[in-house]
Amino acid sequence: MGKLAILSLAVISLAAFIGERLVALRHLSLSSRELTQNYLPNCHIIEGIEYGAEDITILDGLAFLSTGLKYPGLPSYSDDPGKIYSLNLLDSDLKIKALNIKGQFDKGSFNPHGISVYTDVKDGAIYLFVVNHPQGKSQVEIFRFVEDENALQYIRTIRHELLHNVNDIVAVGTESFYATNDHYFTNEILKVMEPLLSLSWCDVVYYTPQTVQVVAGGFPSANGINISPDKRHLYVSDILKHKISVMEIQKNTVLSHVKEVDVGSLCDNIEVDRESGDLWLGCHPNGLKFMLSDPNDPPGSEVIRIENILSEKPQVTQVYSDDGSVIIASSVATPYGGKLLIGTVYQKALICDLK
Repeated sequence: MGKLAILSLAVISLAAFIGERLVALRHLSLSSRELTQNYLPNCHIIEGIEYGAEDITILDGLAFLSTGLKYPGLPSYSDDPGKIYSLNLLDSDLKIKALNIKGQFDKGSFNPHGISVYTDVKDGAIYLFVVNHPQGKSQVEIFRFVEDENALQYIRTIRHELLHNVNDIVAVGTESFYATNDHYFTNEILKVMEPLLSLSWCDVVYYTPQTVQVVAGGFPSANGINISPDKRHLYVSDILKHKISVMEIQKNTVLSHVKEVDVGSLCDNIEVDRESGDLWLGCHPNGLKFMLSDPNDPPGSEVIRIENILSEKPQVTQVYSDDGSVIIASSVATPYGGKLLIGTVYQKALICDLK
């Protein structure tokens, strides 16, 4: 076979491969999906949130909001450092308050992502774990919440080579947690290649000061993570597969796969109702629109609830959906006291009545 024929065959094969990969990406991103609006009653924008509330978690009526995330490839409308806000859902005025960070902490490079709250059973101390990306890096910050000062006391920073692309975190002790890596590579170009090549190299890492280990893998992209009320199961959002993975925590902290639940959307963070065990998911209904972030054709928002997830037939329900006319790029949803808070990656936050 002549050189020209070999070259032509190589070009045709490459073009066919790229075409097949692009078709696969369109499927993964749900690029042709359009939403029918499904609103909740009495919704209003939370005043003071303009640059995203990527993650929200609630403890006894007090919501913590992670705001101002700057993430490669997505819009960022402020050069100011990120902040953690509190919102007391038991107060009628529902006003956010910025948490002052005390101690030797670099607030100027604060770029918060996923968060988790842990209460020490020994003394009742409340710890806030925050995924932080200063200068594009990945590390975990541990703070102690000082309630009477509405402040965070900086405790320590955790860095490790296995915590290289941390997205979300669930604390299981005062210094221990599970965390997800949403990419395998740290190079931004190689990160883009991961979904193009259908690499399933992302994982879940377990950290304690004594040991750090990968406890689950095989995810195209592992995003949100949370734990069941009885601390026996972990839930991980396998965002590019449109599924929630259910895993059982073994005595050696390694995870065993139980099952996957289809959600039909690209779900980001996971919040768990501590009374019912229901999962609440902030989702991106169209991944292509989310990545393009075109203000003239904005990405929509979707909230999905999973009831009885450990049963043979979990109930998956769309609770809220919007085409981007109200909020853009929802990433988290969490209920409390008949209300639902919905956060976004880089835009606003919403609070609605559930009934």
